[in-house]
Amino acid sequence: MREFNQAPGLELLPAVDVADGKAVRLTQGEAGSETSYGDPVDAAANWVSQGAEWIHLVDLDAAFGRGNNAGVIRRVIKSVRGVKIELSGGIRDDESLEAALDSGAKRINLGTAALENPEWAANVIGQYGEAIAVGLDVRGTTLAARGWTRDGGDLWQVLARLEEAGCARYVVTDVTKDGTLKGPNIELLKQVLDHTERPVVASGGVSSLDDIAALRDLVPLGLEGAIVGKALYAGAFTLAEAIDVASD
Repeated sequence: MREFNQAPGLELLPAVDVADGKAVRLTQGEAGSETSYGDPVDAAANWVSQGAEWIHLVDLDAAFGRGNNAGVIRRVIKSVRGVKIELSGGIRDDESLEAALDSGAKRINLGTAALENPEWAANVIGQYGEAIAVGLDVRGTTLAARGWTRDGGDLWQVLARLEEAGCARYVVTDVTKDGTLKGPNIELLKQVLDHTERPVVASGGVSSLDDIAALRDLVPLGLEGAIVGKALYAGAFTLAEAIDVASD
């Protein structure tokens, strides 16, 4: 049985996605669809000032295999001491994982590596436990890998394998919703929650405070948090307003 008495609210993780040294948002994860929002350190500071306890920090260049923003990522993490960081993007081997852990991130989100190198991912999950989450980026029931540019297998087969490995947490993104402001895929989230007792973090499509409320309603089913990006940058609502709804 899941315990909800201690943390009944929905955790919100405002996103800071970094490409070419700048905070950006993509549409459906497509390279070339970037909208720039300036210095990632400023973006992170803005979320912290509005009450963020977590930041979802992504190195998009590393995810796409076109270099990295390691220096900028370190600057962001240093600038928000006391706030927990979930770090994602291009973490596919021991070297990149150790660098990510050394950066000060609280949690590392594995993507492609969990799909393409399951044995390594299982070892890492066993070794680091709660420090490792696995991102399940989905189109329909097909997973997306390599910065969402390649198919990564069947969602349910991969999820069963990760369950067996003891994965501590999943970050579930409907790629077709990400950056579109068309609302989260509630049905997909319910299906994933039916398949695991582990906490799940939702990502993609949040456009309104009503969407936050709809995700909050999934907390009793095991939804732990939600990553919010474009809606915040576009000014659809403030993070402070969203936190209010998420914690009702």
